[in-house]
Formats: sequence, C-alpha cells, structure tokens
Amino acid sequence: MVRFILWRLAATLALLLVVSLLVFWACEILPGDVAQVALGQFATPENVRALRLEMGLDQPALQRYLSWLSGALQGDWGRSLVTKSAVSALLSERVANTALLAGVTTLVAVPLAVFLGVVMAMWNGRALDRSASIVILALSATPEFLLATLLVLLFAVQLGWLPAVAYLSGGAGIGQTARALLLPTASLVVVVTAQIARMTRAILGNILTQPYIEMAVLKGVAPRRIVMRHALRNAVGPIANVVALNVAYLVSGIVVVETIFAYPGLARLMIDSVQSRDLPVVQACALIFCASYVLLILLADVLARIFDPRAEARLPVDAL
Repeated sequence: MVRFILWRLAATLALLLVVSLLVFWACEILPGDVAQVALGQFATPENVRALRLEMGLDQPALQRYLSWLSGALQGDWGRSLVTKSAVSALLSERVANTALLAGVTTLVAVPLAVFLGVVMAMWNGRALDRSASIVILALSATPEFLLATLLVLLFAVQLGWLPAVAYLSGGAGIGQTARALLLPTASLVVVVTAQIARMTRAILGNILTQPYIEMAVLKGVAPRRIVMRHALRNAVGPIANVVALNVAYLVSGIVVVETIFAYPGLARLMIDSVQSRDLPVVQACALIFCASYVLLILLADVLARIFDPRAEARLPVDAL
C-alpha cells in the first residue's frame, strides 16, 4: 500500500509539472502583445517597451517559465497587470470563497446522494426505484448553466425570494451569506447529488447480485439488513471513489455557476482576468484549478485502493 501511494504521488507530481508547462504555454500562444493590451491601444512604443522589460518578456520563454514556476512554488505568483497588486493577495479571498461554496456543496450533496442511492437499492425494481432512477438520470444530464438559469428565473425573478447575484461583502453575517450561497449551492447540489446517487445505486445493485448476497436472501435475512450490513460495507471503496471524482467535477461546475451568479470566487476572478489579459492572474487560477483536480483524482485512487476488499486477499501473496 505504501509503495502504491508513493508511486501515485510521484506520478501526480510529474503530472502537475506537465500541467504547469501547458498552462504557461497556453498563455504564451495567446494572440497579441501582452504589454500592448495592458497599456491600451494609445500607449507609446517607449511605454510598451518599458513594460515588456519590466515583465521580463525580453527573456527566453524557458527562462521565464522556470522563474514563474520557482515563484509559484514559493507562493509568489507575480503582480497583476491590472491592479498592480500581488497576485497572492487577490487569490487569498477568492480561494476562500470558492472553497466555501465547494465545501457547502459537498457537505449537503454527499450524505443526501448516498442516502438516496441506498434507499433506491433497498427498493430495487419497485416503483420508487424506477421513478427515482428516471428523475436522477434526468437531473444528472442537466447542465449547470441551464439549472442555474432556471433557479434564477424562478426564485429571483418570479418569486423574488433570493438575490440573483451572490454578492459577499467583507462584514456579511451568517444570514446574508446563506442567502447569497443558496442558489449557487442548490445548482451544484442538484447535479452532484444526482450523479453520486446514480452511481451509488449502480454499485449497490451490482453487489446485490453476488453469490453471498443470494445466500443471505435464501437464509431469510431482511433486505434492509442485507443492504446495510453486507452490501454497503463492500461498496465503501467504490462509493468513496465516486465521491472524490464528483468533488473534482465541482472544479469545472463552479466555473459556470460562479460566472452566472457573479459569485466572487476564484473562477470569477479567472474569467475577469482572461477578459483583461491579466496573464499572471490567469496562470495562477488555471494552475490552482488543475492542481485541485489532479490531487482529488489522486485521493480517489488512494481511497479505492484502501477500501478494495481484494486488498486483504493480496497481502499474503505480497508478503511472500
């Protein structure tokens, strides 16, 4: 197990290095002169030349990449071309807001999804299972932007119960924060819950066809006990893997939701920075998103390995 974790960690670090190179290269090939865009179309050639020297654009691309990567590893992402402030200062509050939104979504969606999946498995093949499967399949296929737009039209425009813009001020209280988070969280919770519940139902359904489950049925064990005591125990690993993968999926879902609700998170900062060609901020946001996704995939692999019921059977062979 330790060898597997070390190997996956090494592979993850190598992948993050490749990702950082791709992020830097993608910003490099963007059309136009960064210095010219930052100063505007009426900037003089002398000012553009001075800014290029200040940004180090006269240096080779490899040297600039190594300098940027070294600074990123030390927490120094450079300075914003728009606000002239440190990128790390811009990221601190936005990262906290995005982590809050993703954390609340995870805390609500995961227990609800696992509960729904277990209930559907316990009512396998019955009307409740078939009806819930149809609804969950439809919700899991619904894109976040459509669901978020419908929620805004219903609860913000038609009913006027909740704000259409998820604005968070520095001194916002718990009530104001909850009102601001309700619609964006609901948009993410519905999609994530549907995906995890559908996969949980599929995992438990597959386990319920195993021979030892059939033996328990023949012995007269109650269906609820079969699911909770026998099937669910062996499903912990696959379900943990599914949960980790769907939390990683939030990385892309949050980008859409934060844009629709103008939520002051990391994704919104990245979209605004792309529009203003603020490349240091774009590079930092893109690398944080990619690193979050890769690390969550690593967590999913490790959890699947830890909870794999076949791992114990392999131990004596490995010991030999």
